[in-house]
Amino acid sequence: MLSYFPQIAGSVVAIVVAGTLRVGLQLLVNKYLKSHPHPDIKISHISRVINLIINSLAIIAILIIWGVDTKNLFVALSSVFAVIGVALFAQWSILSNITAGIILFFSAPFQIGDHIRILDKDMPIEATVEDIFTFYTHLRTTDGGLHIFPNSLLLQKAITVVNNEDKDNTEIETK
Repeated sequence: MLSYFPQIAGSVVAIVVAGTLRVGLQLLVNKYLKSHPHPDIKISHISRVINLIINSLAIIAILIIWGVDTKNLFVALSSVFAVIGVALFAQWSILSNITAGIILFFSAPFQIGDHIRILDKDMPIEATVEDIFTFYTHLRTTDGGLHIFPNSLLLQKAITVVNNEDKDNTEIETK
């Protein structure tokens, strides 16, 4: 038991550091969200991404602390990532949607509840942002239709936020 004391102590330190990082980053995200509208809706999505990254780093640190041969670890990880990479090559949009979801979360030109207009010559849409998820965003049109857009597509399109006055003027002009 005493011969494993350094590994046990190192593992405890890695777990404590991971927990502290998780709590610290969660507080930082919560502080950011309190200054923006609809804070409760986005917390769970960002929390999952943060927890996944921190837990992965903690597991790697513990494996290194316990003396797992790094050459074998890197060979195993590179094999796993190669398989995942080949599998995701056909689904590259999944990775871009996750990245776009994070970008929309921190620096979106629109928020949940905003009425937006997507300026697309093939399919223009005017709708209210109902929810922003990790991979996609729900948009509700005035006729009640639900449009689900991939986040990467929303970053590629020109979008204007329509305030209530513009929306009222548009409705008056079309009548």
